[in-house]
Order: sequence, then C-alpha cells, then structure tokens
Amino acid sequence: MSNLVSFVIDGKKVSAEPEESIWQVAKRLGTTIPHLCFNNKPGYRSDGNCRACMVEIDGERTLAASCCRHPSDDMVVHTQSKRATAARRLVIELLSTDVNQQTIAGSTFDNLVQSMEIGPSRFPKKVTNTPDLSHPAISVKLDACIHCTLCVRACREIQVNGVIGLAERGHDEKIIFDFDDPMGQSTCVACGECVQACPTNALSPASAKVTKTDKQVQSVCPYCGVGCQVSLKVNDNKICSVEGANGPSNQGRLCVKGRFGFDYITSEQRLTEPLIRKEGIEKGVNIDPANPYSHFRKASWEEALNLAAKGFSDIKQQHGADSLAGFGSAKCSNEEAYIFQKLIRAGFGTNNVDHCTRLCHASSVAALMETIGSGAVTAPFMAAEDSDLIIIIGANPSENHPVAATFFKQAVERGTELVVMDPRAQALKQQATHMLQFTPSTDVALLNAIMHVIVDEKLYNQHYIDQHTSGFKLFATHLKDYAPEKMQSICGVTADTIKTVARKYATAKSAIIFWGMGISQHTHGTDNARCLISLALMCGHIGRPGTGLHPLRGQNNVQGASDAALIPMFYPDYKPISDCETQTFFESLWDTPLNPKEGLTVVEIMHAIHRNSIKSMYIMGENPAMSDPNLNHARAALAKLEHLVVQDIFLTETAMFADVVLPATAWPEKNGTVTNSNRQVQMGRQAVEPPGNAKADWWITHQIAQRLGLEWPYSTPKDIYHEMLLAMPSLANISWERLEQEHSVTYPCPSPKEAGHDIVFADGFPTEDGRGKFIPASFLPANDKLDTEYDFILTTGRLLEHWHTGAITRRSEVLNTLEPEAFVQMSPIDCSALKVQAGDMVCVSSRRGSINIKVRVDHKVQTGLIFIPFAYVEAAANLLTSHDLDPFGKIPEYKFSAVKVEPI
Repeated sequence: MSNLVSFVIDGKKVSAEPEESIWQVAKRLGTTIPHLCFNNKPGYRSDGNCRACMVEIDGERTLAASCCRHPSDDMVVHTQSKRATAARRLVIELLSTDVNQQTIAGSTFDNLVQSMEIGPSRFPKKVTNTPDLSHPAISVKLDACIHCTLCVRACREIQVNGVIGLAERGHDEKIIFDFDDPMGQSTCVACGECVQACPTNALSPASAKVTKTDKQVQSVCPYCGVGCQVSLKVNDNKICSVEGANGPSNQGRLCVKGRFGFDYITSEQRLTEPLIRKEGIEKGVNIDPANPYSHFRKASWEEALNLAAKGFSDIKQQHGADSLAGFGSAKCSNEEAYIFQKLIRAGFGTNNVDHCTRLCHASSVAALMETIGSGAVTAPFMAAEDSDLIIIIGANPSENHPVAATFFKQAVERGTELVVMDPRAQALKQQATHMLQFTPSTDVALLNAIMHVIVDEKLYNQHYIDQHTSGFKLFATHLKDYAPEKMQSICGVTADTIKTVARKYATAKSAIIFWGMGISQHTHGTDNARCLISLALMCGHIGRPGTGLHPLRGQNNVQGASDAALIPMFYPDYKPISDCETQTFFESLWDTPLNPKEGLTVVEIMHAIHRNSIKSMYIMGENPAMSDPNLNHARAALAKLEHLVVQDIFLTETAMFADVVLPATAWPEKNGTVTNSNRQVQMGRQAVEPPGNAKADWWITHQIAQRLGLEWPYSTPKDIYHEMLLAMPSLANISWERLEQEHSVTYPCPSPKEAGHDIVFADGFPTEDGRGKFIPASFLPANDKLDTEYDFILTTGRLLEHWHTGAITRRSEVLNTLEPEAFVQMSPIDCSALKVQAGDMVCVSSRRGSINIKVRVDHKVQTGLIFIPFAYVEAAANLLTSHDLDPFGKIPEYKFSAVKVEPI
C-alpha cells in the first residue's frame, strides 16, 4: 500500500497505482476525458500526440496529456476546467477539419465530435486523399486519417509485423504501407489490428460498413487452438464484424481468419435440410462438383434420423459392435465431443472412435503421456514473455497460430533469444537469433546432437535430474553416438551451430519449447517429441515461469475433444480403456456395459473398411476425404461402406459419400465450451440463429442415441457439461456458471474462487513415481525412399488464410480471395533446373497418386523440397501422402513423401 500515489483530481483526494495514468484514474472514478491516440487495451503504450485528453495541473504552465502523464504525490489535477475543456474542443475541431464526414460516420471520432456538440470547422480544408481499395479485407481512406499513429503502434508493437509506417513531415505527413505501396501489394497479413485500433474509419473492413448493431456477443474464435476471444457484432441476425475481446490468450488481438473469416456461415452452400442418397446412385462415382446435390433428395428430420439410426442398429445386429466406427470433431464443443464418444461407446458398443488429433498431435500426446504422465501443455504460450530463450521447431506460428506468434515476437523485441528449427524458412526468421533449416526428417539426429553437447559439456541440471527424473544415466550413454560432428552431414546443420544452440538452451535461466506438426506428423513423430521432452528434462526447463513444453494445437477444440475422449484408447481424462476400475466407473456413470477392447484409429479404420471388418460410420464435422493420407485409398474406403452418416455444415467431400447427411449448426450458432492449447476452458455463445432446419451437433447426436434406445436426460449443453464434471476430474472447480461469468478458466483449478494453474509440474509429474522419464530415440530414415525417379521431398501444411481442409475458409469470400488457388512452393534453383517459372503448371506425382498444380517460386524452400497446402480439393495434397503410421502415436506421415515434379 505504501507504493500508492496520493493526489487530488477534480477536488477529490484519490490514490493511484504507480503505473496508472491520470486518464486511467479518471476513468476508474467515472470521469470521461476524450481520447483518440490512446488505446486503453493490453499492450498499447500511450503516445500523447493527439492532445485530445489534455488536463490542467496546478503549478504547471502548460496543459498535460492525461493518457501518458502519471500522477505524483500531492498533485492537483483539473479535468473539467475551462482552459482544459476549451483546449480539447479546439483540438477536436482542428482534427475534424480535414476528415471526410462520410468516411468517419459511426467511428469513435465521430461519436466524440457528436458528444462534444462540435459543429462545422472554422478552418480551411486540405485536399482529399484518393481511397486505396486494393486489399480484399481492408479499405484505406486517408481522408479520415488524423495521424494518431495508433495503426503504426498496432502493426509494429502489438502484432510486430512492421508494415505500417509514417512518412513525410508537416502538411505532407501520411500513413504508408511498406515503401508506400498500395495496401493490397504490401506485405500486410490482414490481421486487422489497425482496423480495430483506428478511431476514424481511415482503416476499416472492405466489406459494406454497418454502423448499427443489434447486439454484441462475446465468444471464441472457431479456428486454431490459440482460442482467441471475440466480440461478434450482430445486425439483423448476421455477423457484420468481429473484434478481438480481451481474452487471456489473445488480449484483444486476432488474425485474418478470426477477424475476416466469419462470413462462411452465410454461404449459399450451407446445408439447411437433411439429405438422403437417392436409390441406385453409387457412392463416389461421377460426382459433379457444380451440382453435388444431384445425388441426394431432401428429407424431414424424422425420416433422416430414423434411417441413420436404423442403419447403425441393423449393421450392429448383423456384424457386431466392432463393425461400427465414428469420427468426431475438434471443431465442435466439449459437450458435443463428449456426447459423441459416449454414443459410440455406449450406443454402438465399440471404442472405434477418433478425431483429427490422430492426424496432428497424436504422437506428441503419446510421448507426453509416456514421459510426464500428461498429454496437455505444461505452460501457455504467453509464458514466452518470461523466457530468456524460445525454441520453435516444426511449427510456423506466423501462419498457423498468428496471435501466439505476436507474443513470441514481442518477447524478442524485449531481448529474448529465438531459435527456429524447420526445413522451411518462415516469417519468424526475421526475429530469430538462429534459423536452423535442417534436412527434412532428421529431427532425431539434430535433437540428439544438441543433447549430446549438453551431456558432453556437463551443462545439464543435475539437481533437477536427481529430484524429478529417472533414466538419465542410460539416456546419456545412448547419446554418445550422436556427436554434432557425426550428425551435421545427416541433418544439414553445422556442428558449431548445434553446439551454440545447445549451450544457449542449457545455460538459459528460463527456456521454453514450442512445436507443431512438423515434429508430430512423421512415422518417427513420437521419437521427435520424446527428444524435446528429454531436452527440457535434462535442463530443468519445466514447471517455472518462462519454461515448459508446448505442442501448438491445430484446431479450436482439439485439446478439449481429446480430454473428452474422442480417442480410441482412452475414456475421458485419458483414463485407459484397459483399466478395469475405470471401465466399472463409466459403466456405472453411463448405465450400460462397455467394450473392454481398445478401438481403431483414423487410418486403421480405413484399412479395416477395406478388410470388410467395418461396415458403417458416423462422421461428425470431419472431412477424411480430404484430410486422410493416401486419399485414393481413403476415398475408396468411404465408398465401400454399407452405411455412412455425415453430419456437417457443408456438403463436404466426405459428405458426398454419405447415405444420410445431417445439417449442423456453425460455431456462432450455438452455445458450448471449448478448451484451447493453453488448457483454458472457454465459453462460446450463440450469436445468430442457424439457417433453415440446421440443428446443433449435440442435439443430432442425442436424437440418434434415443433411437438406439438410450434415454439420456439432456435438454441443453449445460446438462451434458454437468455430467462431464462427474466424468472428468480435470474440470474440477470449473462450473458452467463460472464460465458464463468469467468467460475462461484454466485447468487444473484448485478451488472455485481461485485462478487455474497456467504452469504445471513444478513439484513433480502425474506419473506412477512422480518423475519424468528419459526415453531414448534412435535416428531412422524416412519410410518413403527417394530415388532417381522420385527425387523431391514433399511436405504439406496449412496457410495463414486457409484452415484444415478448406471446408470453412474456402467458403469465406475474403479468405478465398486472398488465397484462391492451389500452388506448390519450389526453390528458385529447382525451378531453374526444371525450366519452370512462377505460374507454370507442373504435375507432382508420388507412388500413390498425382496432381496438377501451379508453381510458386519461394526462397524459403530449400533445394530438393517442395511444399503443398492441403486445403485445395482441386489439387489435394493428400493424394500424394503415405498412410504409413508412427508405431506409437499411430499418426500418418505427412511431412515426408518422395515425389517427382514434371513440367506440363
């Protein structure tokens, strides 16, 4: 309390925190002071350049900008004095002189002018600027710019993109993009932070502006695992704009998908009525992309649900419970994931249930469960702010987790060192201390070499190893064969660089590791993750601020869907299927006998269909006809099923194989919780009504359960969540009511009134002996071999603008305009050797299939490597990939396929 500052404001003696500004104290007291260049949101510094918030201070000759002036003891401040208010009115009048009244309509500045009752300006107006409408997402109308520089700070200091700047001086001063390029030709990534910050509409959404909204609904972004909170602005049952809310994982920030990718819900391609395949129409044959509905007829909900349930029941009776399988979705809520897996287990009688984690981080979860006893992250990505060193390996956060990347970039700006390891270069290379562009599929060789240095030079944390781990001595012996001098020719990174990185990580006070699907999506993905975990364990970089292990999750609820048991070998909260006590508990909770046999994973289910052992599937919100590896094999499996029910918001490539298609609601059309990559359980809220007869996924699943004879007492998602609290100890003290009030709570949470634990395992691990385990991993070459014919390495992944299989983002007008067509990234050297140029068509073939695709020349790709995003059905990358599996995580190989490239 002694640090508080005591001063007088408007005749009232008050106390203030040392970091509080006069403006913030006044706001806390209910006093309104105009402001324009100041943004009272996390991360923004005060600039004081617009002079709209001036106040008078006794004893001082000049007025002070309240947004950047801090009170001192015994200071006397007047916010409403005649001199201060007159100065503020003059400033606003001067600023309003040059702005286009039509452009500023409805803006913060316009509202301020109206509230202060300032009429037409007395001063001469300068020449109006020409609008820049070159960008699909953001319009630039500098005839409304007041040079507050909020957009510059938003771009440079919050998002750390460095696109927007201020050029010229005096009368000619102006906002520019890069080197005064049109915005559409600049390096802008359309995060829209500038749009959200701009007080005048000089920067605004390119779509038609709606100045009136019926309501604002706080919810969660439907895209990646960062879990950004959003404010959905609704007018006439349509989302007209989206802003970042001050959630714990985004602090008001968004990316291009979260801010501009919401229009998919109003796509004309939305499913609005149940569909049933017409009799005599063969599956997967002669489907016309221009008229995919020609193979279906509309049906009532009653007819479609009855047919769906009857098909499941008949096949179970004829062929047994294990002839059925289900794919759930990480795009749906926790409640919908829980009720879906419960239906498969209690209704179908099988554990053949899986979802997209099998295709992204199953190997990471397998390694984490094996070594430290938990499949979740040990620290949130915001922990990077407290780190001395950040390692990012096999991930491209600037494109796949853009808001998380802002925290990494801000940490670097404050002095944190950043090491990026990936076969492809990326935008974070600009901030990286070291960029290790290693040879594809040699992760284990590189990581073992780093650990060899730490052991050889005795840089490990012996005290931590003794207190919290087991198996180090044997592990150290294993590393003797991985000297950097031996591994450099394998991994393509020099021994000196390996040694430098090893020393920096080992000697850092606090270091944190982030990894993505470049680590996990390999036949050796579990080994890759084992190495990262061992690296952290030997240096004691777990359980403290700024330290930890964090696999960046790909979809908005992949963590929650996994926690809720959309996986074939676990019940909720990762309780093993094989554990008798656990089975007894869930048989009692669900009031039904359960199958003790572990189920099949995604790719195993496709193999089982070809073996005729699985006859029917229920697929909710997944698109294996695009996401599975070796798509010819996967699509042939879907076509072979006797009974397929697909539940989705669009007629996806998978739905085209269905016997029954059930129209579901999109994320902004329903209520429910999701759990992000940081273990933050968050409340999603319905903002608009669904189109036509679309229904919530939980309702549809519940209806099918009823028709299978299961009497479940659910009438709302809240009812399902209450049962989840009984089934999942991880949700202890996180009630539905608490989430409605607080929006977000992190698990584990010690009590109903305390915050959850962001950083875990300071005192040990949830293993049998409480210790983390060192598990040796040996380097093995990739399964798919290069030869004289297949002499390129293909790696696949996501784009900034497109997400997952493109089912949602390619139906967003803005996102699809930004990246409308498929492409293959190739190095300039390879393009020259093949005599192809940017824009030329090539045929890319593997031992499994081929596609025709347009070339994009890119220096980020090393020679002999090509990259293809997997969001484009017209050139589906997974026609080329292998269905070979990691033996532990059962995840397919997406990051290394031997291919050939031929000019067309």
